[in-house]
Amino acid sequence: MNVVDLRLPGEGRRKLPRGIRSGMDDKTIQALGKLSEALETTERARGHLYSFHQLTGHADLMLDEVVSLLREAGHHEHADRVQRDVLGRNVLPGKWTFEVVEQYEDTYYEVFREAERAARTDLAGGKRHEFEARMKRERQRLSAAAYADRDSRSG
Repeated sequence: MNVVDLRLPGEGRRKLPRGIRSGMDDKTIQALGKLSEALETTERARGHLYSFHQLTGHADLMLDEVVSLLREAGHHEHADRVQRDVLGRNVLPGKWTFEVVEQYEDTYYEVFREAERAARTDLAGGKRHEFEARMKRERQRLSAAAYADRDSRSG
């Protein structure tokens, strides 16, 4: 197992395994880190899907006023066309946006989330962000060493 020196300036020498919180090997930490990153990317995609849902719904509700204004202006053909062809229209065959969101969540998102959770539970005892925790320790160690080096030169 790879080890990293986690001591801060002034601490005694002690070496701890890279997967200090869970005793995991580097490849497992790396794999779980990538899986977590992929899930986070999916979370972002899901957010965009909710934006699509809300923006499309808002646009559809705006059409009520559009139809009224077109009628008031005497443009009945265009008002009729907007009302008939666009207002309340499915965004996909047989589906409004909420159904797209629900189907995405049921078919893909929840399955992905459960796969990530199962891997994390089985391999890391349920602990999240092992990769980031290791990176945090290593970067703070480097930062502390750099400050100690700078302080020793300036004083």
